[in-house]
Amino acid sequence: MSLTIKPLALPLALALTLAAGAASAASVALPERLPPLAADKPLPVPQIARKTLANGLEVWVVPRQGLPRVDYVLAVRNAGYAADAADARGFASLYASLLVEGTAKRDAKAIAEAAQSYGGSIGASATNDGVVLSGDALASQAASMLQLIAEVAQSPSFPDAEVQLAKANALQGLKVAQAQPGYKAARALSAAVYGDHPYARTQPTEASIEAVAAEQVRAEHARRFRPDRALLVVTGRISAEQGFKLAEAAFAGWKASGEAIADTAPAQRSAPAQRIFIQRDGSVQSALRLGRPGIAATDADYVPAQLAGIVLGGGFSSRLMQNLREDKGYTYGARGGLTTMRAGGAIQASADVRNEVTGASLGEFVYEFGRLNDYPVPTQELEDTKRYVAGGYLIGNQQQRSVAASLAGNWLIGLPAEFLGEYVPKIRAVDAAQVQAMAKKYYAAKDQSIVVVGDYKAVAPQLKEFGEFKQEK
Repeated sequence: MSLTIKPLALPLALALTLAAGAASAASVALPERLPPLAADKPLPVPQIARKTLANGLEVWVVPRQGLPRVDYVLAVRNAGYAADAADARGFASLYASLLVEGTAKRDAKAIAEAAQSYGGSIGASATNDGVVLSGDALASQAASMLQLIAEVAQSPSFPDAEVQLAKANALQGLKVAQAQPGYKAARALSAAVYGDHPYARTQPTEASIEAVAAEQVRAEHARRFRPDRALLVVTGRISAEQGFKLAEAAFAGWKASGEAIADTAPAQRSAPAQRIFIQRDGSVQSALRLGRPGIAATDADYVPAQLAGIVLGGGFSSRLMQNLREDKGYTYGARGGLTTMRAGGAIQASADVRNEVTGASLGEFVYEFGRLNDYPVPTQELEDTKRYVAGGYLIGNQQQRSVAASLAGNWLIGLPAEFLGEYVPKIRAVDAAQVQAMAKKYYAAKDQSIVVVGDYKAVAPQLKEFGEFKQEK
């Protein structure tokens, strides 16, 4: 006789099995005291060989023994979003994406196939302060890859068809982004924090995308890409002598033309706290964003102010995450901290919450900003946060690709090469008094603008205690 198990019996059997396993696991006692954490290991400071070519291009070579691979990062300062005209918001993103879509010698497919044949890849992206062109290849193909990067940097063709395709893709991406409350909130907060500064103009508009023409992109490339505003970082299985030789062969003929773009003017360091509500009919959630102007990466307060922000909202164990997610259950995630660029920065905090807890969530943000101001961070919490920051930084800079990206990124925002090895010791040296001083200076709740995206009728009564909100679409 066969035995038939009804479908409902399977979940029951599984539950019994899991319960038995849990009981067995519970019977295994953990040690009363877990072993103490080991001391931090220092980040090996790379030996950077440096040379400036006759055309002004800086070349940094970082030899590393490891994978038989070489990584390149070419960073060009004053070529990013901050160089965009006021009526060309977000142009830098479209421009950077088109760099690898054709040169005087190859089309987009040929560029991609060449990079793959060298055992690597090539790509470009824009930041507020510059454009980064990067590539990697097997060590045996290091010369060929750098020649390809030089070709893309010096003779991109920006074919009409590729520009039209990039515009169509950008318009579709914009439509998707505009449907998201976070996009609208970020745009409003950037305006509140940066005012008319170029850092507020990183998001494109339909008009700015539609206005892009191939001739404009070509003209902007000639204006933005200059060897005397560029840094080439070379890392991997290569000697300094080899790196300099390859750089000279690939870039010696690169010449600057016209007048260089002026450095970005400093962003404002303070601004009136605003209250902005952006209507989203029928929304069941509110997107909350808080922020104020911050500081540039080169400011003396950078490291302690950043650490204060990480205590507030920089990780899963941060105060905002533990309060709004783990304790209150208001959101899947709450974050906050300091963002820095070459000419300024911002303090920002964010969460997306249910309508019914919109006011309560803002209250918790205000509470956490205030707690950071009013009380020193307890010793253990500060120590745990510093270990988290140091550990993440050390892990993140293990790979040679990451080292190259970190060096180039730091250079773009004005930090010296030595900062790569100085960061962890500087973090470790910050004490509770410094964190509290940074909180009072940059994280006072009264100085934060508040942006809410949601359904006004559903949440308006909850917002009264936070001031009068200007309603926008």
